[in-house]
Amino acid sequence: QKDIEDGLMEVGLTPDYLGRYPHELSGGQCQRVAIARALMPKPQLLICDEAVSALDASIRGEIIDLLLRIKSEKKLTMIFIAHDLAVVRKICDRVIVMQSGKIVEQGPTEKVFFEPEKEYTANLLSAVPVPDPRKEKEKYIQRTQAD
Repeated sequence: QKDIEDGLMEVGLTPDYLGRYPHELSGGQCQRVAIARALMPKPQLLICDEAVSALDASIRGEIIDLLLRIKSEKKLTMIFIAHDLAVVRKICDRVIVMQSGKIVEQGPTEKVFFEPEKEYTANLLSAVPVPDPRKEKEKYIQRTQAD
């Protein structure tokens, strides 16, 4: 019981969440419970498959910060599977880009994002919308000049 309460507190939930049913929890709370459950056996590897994709932006940031803290404190290896490239860039040290189930490029995150070696990776990164219209225009000009 004490280990479970400690696990909940580690992810930012109080022990009174122990008696709650899933339908009584928000999406972020459910994700915190899932993380606490995954950490109970004290793993060396944590696999996060779209761990923040269904969460709203504010909660997504909290869960990302939580995962980064846990990764650092527990010295965990984390495999983070995601389609949101901004999240990948924030949380990952290394990136593997896949196409049709095959690895097409891998390397340190910043290198893959800013110096992609493969055309597929460059196209993938250039397809990400940029919220700032000026930056989007600059990106478009760079793309068309490269052609």
